[in-house]
Amino acid sequence: MDRTDREDLTARARIRDAAMAHFGEHGFDGATIRGIAETAGVSSGLVRHHFGSKQGLRDACDAHLAKVLRRLNDRVLADRTPSDVNYVAAARAAVGPYQGYLARALTEGGAAPLFDEMVELGRQWLVDTDRARPDPPDVDAKVRAAVGTAMALSITVLHEHVSRAMGVDVFSPEGDELLARALIDIHSHPQLSLEDAAAARAALDHIRRTRPTR
Repeated sequence: MDRTDREDLTARARIRDAAMAHFGEHGFDGATIRGIAETAGVSSGLVRHHFGSKQGLRDACDAHLAKVLRRLNDRVLADRTPSDVNYVAAARAAVGPYQGYLARALTEGGAAPLFDEMVELGRQWLVDTDRARPDPPDVDAKVRAAVGTAMALSITVLHEHVSRAMGVDVFSPEGDELLARALIDIHSHPQLSLEDAAAARAALDHIRRTRPTR
């Protein structure tokens, strides 16, 4: 058992997980230190001792999710299976217990460390895969990673709508498999050919050149 695993057996980890549950159910403003402490089976004083404030608690929750994702990325790279679909599926499984917290935090403007971590990891992957591209990208890898991260996390925020359209709970094992198959199909069959993409970029270039200056 490594140090990180041992930390998750402590009262601090219990408080953090209780905070995630409360933030997910009640939102940051609706959650209380007292309610979190009761769920964790500790005193309010111990919560403040470990985290200082409710904001400190949320910062710790965000940092924990970022660390979970970072460790997952390291394992995927160690297995030498840098597949976007495999990574997304594994990431969803890793943060699965925290879906409620993540969905609420994203809509409230929180979870910045997790989002930034996902962008940085995505940027690193794109830099590697760009080397094999037949056409050089005209958008910075970080920008593309930010857009990709937003698209991936939107499923968490819009899960009720996605589940309704799919006909199955996207957070269930059946829904997760269906989502993975949909991602495989989308990634393996791009909707634009290289020629179509070049024409679209040329149209954007034309719009930029002819746009009135202010």
